[in-house]
Amino acid sequence: MSTTDCGTELDLVHEERGTQGRLAVVMLRTKSVWRAFRNRLASNRLHDLDDRQLNDIGITRHDVVMALNRSGVLDDPSLLLSRSARERARHRFARPANR
Repeated sequence: MSTTDCGTELDLVHEERGTQGRLAVVMLRTKSVWRAFRNRLASNRLHDLDDRQLNDIGITRHDVVMALNRSGVLDDPSLLLSRSARERARHRFARPANR
């Protein structure tokens, strides 16, 4: 076997791994888009809850509307909603400063 044959075999193996790697990237992106779409549908359903129920979750109707408006069609609005809930909890349950 010459070195050129060995080099050719290595290129073929590298191309096969590259194809599998590309397929894996496509699958990850597809899963990501699907997850964002599913979370967007769930965020739309939050709009149907009343204000008391939204308060129990830790968000307001304004938070839901802003998250849906600020995120694109394929973006995940649940990230914005969880950030809003975290901020509201931080301010709601914050300890008063010692004086």
